[in-house]
Amino acid sequence: MSEKQSDLGELRNRIESLRKDLSASEENKADAADRLRESERQISRLQRELHELGQQRGQIQKKLQNLEQQSKELAATLTQQQNQLDSLLYRQYLRGTPDSLQLLLNGDDPNQTARDLQYLSAIAMTRAELMNEVSITLEKKKALAADAKERAEEIREIEAQQQQRHGDLQKQREERKALYAQVSDRVKAQRKQIGTLQQDERRLTELIDRLSRILAAQAAQAAKAAREAEAARARAAEAARAAEATRLAEAARQKEKEKEKPRSRPGEEVREAPRPAPASEPARPRAVEAENHYEPAASDGSFARQKGNLRLPVRGTLAGRFGSPRDGGGTWRGLFIKAGAGSDVKAVAGGRVVFAEWMRGFGNLLIVDHGDSYLTIYGNNDSLLKQVGQGVKGGETVATVGNSGGNPDSGLYFEIRHQGQPVDPMKWASLK
Repeated sequence: MSEKQSDLGELRNRIESLRKDLSASEENKADAADRLRESERQISRLQRELHELGQQRGQIQKKLQNLEQQSKELAATLTQQQNQLDSLLYRQYLRGTPDSLQLLLNGDDPNQTARDLQYLSAIAMTRAELMNEVSITLEKKKALAADAKERAEEIREIEAQQQQRHGDLQKQREERKALYAQVSDRVKAQRKQIGTLQQDERRLTELIDRLSRILAAQAAQAAKAAREAEAARARAAEAARAAEATRLAEAARQKEKEKEKPRSRPGEEVREAPRPAPASEPARPRAVEAENHYEPAASDGSFARQKGNLRLPVRGTLAGRFGSPRDGGGTWRGLFIKAGAGSDVKAVAGGRVVFAEWMRGFGNLLIVDHGDSYLTIYGNNDSLLKQVGQGVKGGETVATVGNSGGNPDSGLYFEIRHQGQPVDPMKWASLK
């Protein structure tokens, strides 16, 4: 027990030290992260404004094209109207037609005079209509020209705004680039300080080994206690059977003694009947040691029987597969599943929580013991919903997705370990 308490105390001290290291690192990164966030917001806003300006320019450009087309059509109409008016005036000139007063004073044939007057009236009306249409067309053309000039000015203003936005955007991108470099340098410094990904993996392996030793010690202690209890029960039962057998044998001897005792005659020596040999004690059956193992979770092979049928703990995109190369060196010893922040993380099978704490490189980490030396590991969580010692059921929500531990992407790191060694989770999972 003292060894177990010592191990747990050492583990708690290590966890507390890791928490302090991460807190100091996060404080150093806070300013740069805040400025980077604001810069990216500004870039998004400028991109949106540029997009809207582009749409406005496209709409105005389309209107300007329509105005130019209308202007061309009006110009053609005006040319046609002017040609008609010129032709009318030219025909009138060639005919040399006198005005209506002169026709009346000439004293010619009244019928011819009436026809001539009607012709003159038609010519005058046509000329007036043509001149009115020409005037209207000229006004429309003038209005279109003014509208086109206004639209062209709007386009020039939009182009100036776009140039300004492009300049601002470029400035923001340069600032973001500098911030990225700054954050990257700090991340590299942090990685250098706390170690590489391999150190993180070794740290997790050390934790798993320590937990496995503690669980094995607890299981052995529980098994020993169970065997001792079973042996004590067997001894008590054997003692009870022996006592009962002795009592029955003594009662039988007394009964036989009374039955076989001869009646005495005067002067006859009475001899005591030979006592029967005491009944031999029945052979004590050999105590059978109980085969009970400590079962913090179901140690009946139930987890192993689920191989190929487990559901992954969260829905998302597989960004890291077991055995594939990992950025920064090494290979994946589990799965990294990209998923939305706050999504439910579910236990893949029933068991008991044996670790629920922040750990460097893995953030908020949860480990579930399923018995028979099987453990499942859930890392980078936003929040842990279960505590050490609590039992969980398969499919029960135990955490929520996040990016704790310095992970740039929101998602879940998931491992399955047997006897301390990582195994490929995809060989255990069902993707149906």
